[in-house]
Amino acid sequence: MKRILSLLFILPLGYSCSVAQNSSKYANVITEESSKNHLIILASKDFAGRGTNQEGGEKTAKYIADQFKSFGLKPLANGSYYQPVSLVQVSYKVDQFKLANKEFVYGKDFYVQGDNTSATFNADDIVFVGYGIQDEKFNELKNIDISGKVILIINESEPVDAQGNSIITGTRTKSTWATSRFKRLQELTKLNPKLILAAGSQNEEMIKRMNNRGMMGRVALDKGNSNLDQRVSTPIVHIGNAITDQLLGSINTNLVKFKSVTSTTPIPAKIIKSSLNASMGVKNEKFTDPNVIGYLEGTDLKDEVIVVCGHWDHDGILPDGTFFPGADDNGSGTVGVVEIAKAFSQAKKDGKGSRRSILFIGLAAEEKGLLGSEYYVENPIFPLTKTVACINIDMIGRIDDKHLNGDHNYIHVIGVNKLSTDLKPIVEKANSDIKMKLDYDYDHPEEPMRLYYRSDHYNFAKNGIPSLFFFSGLHPHYHTPEDTVDKIDFPMMVKREKLIFNVTWEIANRDKKPVVDMPLEDAKGTGR
Repeated sequence: MKRILSLLFILPLGYSCSVAQNSSKYANVITEESSKNHLIILASKDFAGRGTNQEGGEKTAKYIADQFKSFGLKPLANGSYYQPVSLVQVSYKVDQFKLANKEFVYGKDFYVQGDNTSATFNADDIVFVGYGIQDEKFNELKNIDISGKVILIINESEPVDAQGNSIITGTRTKSTWATSRFKRLQELTKLNPKLILAAGSQNEEMIKRMNNRGMMGRVALDKGNSNLDQRVSTPIVHIGNAITDQLLGSINTNLVKFKSVTSTTPIPAKIIKSSLNASMGVKNEKFTDPNVIGYLEGTDLKDEVIVVCGHWDHDGILPDGTFFPGADDNGSGTVGVVEIAKAFSQAKKDGKGSRRSILFIGLAAEEKGLLGSEYYVENPIFPLTKTVACINIDMIGRIDDKHLNGDHNYIHVIGVNKLSTDLKPIVEKANSDIKMKLDYDYDHPEEPMRLYYRSDHYNFAKNGIPSLFFFSGLHPHYHTPEDTVDKIDFPMMVKREKLIFNVTWEIANRDKKPVVDMPLEDAKGTGR
């Protein structure tokens, strides 16, 4: 009996050592060379920022699927590696904009602030109302009916007299009309004009900034609402110098000249004889971008599934050709998913496959609001009740501002104090041979950035699935065209990949799945 008892103690210890040795062996399948090669491709100009509903995004999804196929991962999304995510792009489209039969270009000559459904706008003349001020002492719209009219305003701070006093208050103190240029626009819309043309010296720069991103619109999950967020209201067309000069020139003035004239009484509205023909409004474009999913079947616990994920999308390419490489966000996380999939696949080929099954997912449309992960949890490949953990990799390639002047050997681990008390010991055991500083600062209950709620694992956590988020932190090039491969710290990135591999290996091979013993409400952020 004593000998039998001794064997019973020795066998689990031997199994544990074997598992640890295999973990170390297959973690080394992940290399700097292969990680760098992947990232150079994904952050290249050819992939154009991996934009949602863009060619670069399509190339990215295919690249990930090709890697999964080469590793021997199974395609389980109806026999494909692609799970199409049903999306709708809500954007403002201008089909035509003419003044006096001269065509102007959206994004070059003007931008539109509007949410009207697509409509045509025609007029034979335009009403110029100066600054559009409606004050008891200075009302430029007194006795003027602008309902149904196209109007032109100078959308700048209220004018001052030669002494620098407000023409409304008569003092250096500005009126409430000066607090916001947009207040005047909002007040004008209450008078039901057909269209507002807003001129101003700031518009040229704003056209560049607003239209580069604004023309791309916003994206949401398509849940069958074809009129998503559309309302009927007055469009405000912010016009550049070319349009302003054409319109004001017809009444013998220009922007600079008009602004130089000060008067304590309103200048009467003037009619500008110019035709306007426009067709524009909000349009919904339905499309799909895929979650890319590869499946690695487990052994004796194969019915239990771990999700290892990272979003492949970034900010894409703008109309002016500017693209966002997204080397760190989230090229690094995408590479992490691919490299970890490679390591687990090699273990399986060697007969050392994980006990639990693993779904490797490159998630779509995270930058648009965690949409790919939201779609997956609403349309899971395996029941969420069988999904025992989510490991999310989002930005693991840089040294953040917090650690620039300190120890670079770190990783932010987010989620260890949510849903499961098993998560922190699992991470710390996995780190025993990596010996990296585990930074838990972003897990503090009062952490102002609320990062736990801002990446894809959160949609899994909301469904009661213990979830971890691995993150190297924010930096000055976050969401800028300067997030490039040359700034990636590859030795640290690979070290982080190996830690995440070890964490996944531990969850995939331990006897018991992570227990859910902490309140779900905390994971949902209730009361925060």
